Amino acid sequence: MFILLGLIWGSSFLWIKVALGGDGAAGFSPLLLVTFRLAFGLAGLLTLLAVQGLRLPRDGRTLRACAVVGLFNTALPFVLITWGETRIPSSVASILNGTVPLFTLVIAHFALHDEPLTLSRVAGLVAGFAGVVLLVGRGLGSGAGSLTGQVAVVTAAISYAAAATYTRRVLRGMSPLLQASTTMLFAVAVVAPATLALEWPLVLPARPMAWVAAAWLGLLGSCTAYLLYFSLINAWGATRASLVTYVFPVVGLLLGILILDEPTDWRLLAGTALIVAGIVIVNARALRAALPGSAAAAPADA
Repeated sequence: MFILLGLIWGSSFLWIKVALGGDGAAGFSPLLLVTFRLAFGLAGLLTLLAVQGLRLPRDGRTLRACAVVGLFNTALPFVLITWGETRIPSSVASILNGTVPLFTLVIAHFALHDEPLTLSRVAGLVAGFAGVVLLVGRGLGSGAGSLTGQVAVVTAAISYAAAATYTRRVLRGMSPLLQASTTMLFAVAVVAPATLALEWPLVLPARPMAWVAAAWLGLLGSCTAYLLYFSLINAWGATRASLVTYVFPVVGLLLGILILDEPTDWRLLAGTALIVAGIVIVNARALRAALPGSAAAAPADA
């Protein structure tokens, strides 16, 4: 699940760029793309609910929690990342989004008793943030895009981190399908009215590839990915589940450079290397336990 989720979400940055198009008239606007992405994703999730004969939760506590997760784990970061990609390359967006585990480590330390900061994790934080600083400091003219686009994606990463921790604390044990469906329903309830209010009359793209990208982002990048993600949070905890975003820079960087011919330089590669080093340092214990012949598996929330 971890590898599959990393591949799906890692390539989503490329598909967002494709759906947005080369100019405003060729593709979706950011808000409209997020709306259709959520609509495709919700349609897939509701179909699965119907097939399995499940109903959405009705108790107030669960609905309130899902509304919070829907806002901060879906609506807000989706809009920020999509808008950010109108100003920065998809490869840069994927790398900046790879900071989610770094923020999650800090937030989970204070919010969850079973996910404390350790010396190795702090070392990983330092290495990872050094990579982010190096990346963002590349300058506006060197291929990283505008500072506002970078800040938007980093803000989305903080939102993802807070939402993952909140999900682990409040919705632990809830069916991943019910989590994904209910939170996405609330996200649609936020984004769709905003789109109608801010972009009416709607201008739909004529390019078939833009619609293919929107459907891919909805059915795979939202529906399938959220089922995998909430399953990982339930099984592994917020910190380890969020580590899937470390796969994004590798996937997104390669796709952005190879397919979209996006620029790169030594700072981009060095920043990525530092972020990946942070992964290894933070997860040294879990990685050792996962090696063949290990005496014991890592704790669920190591």
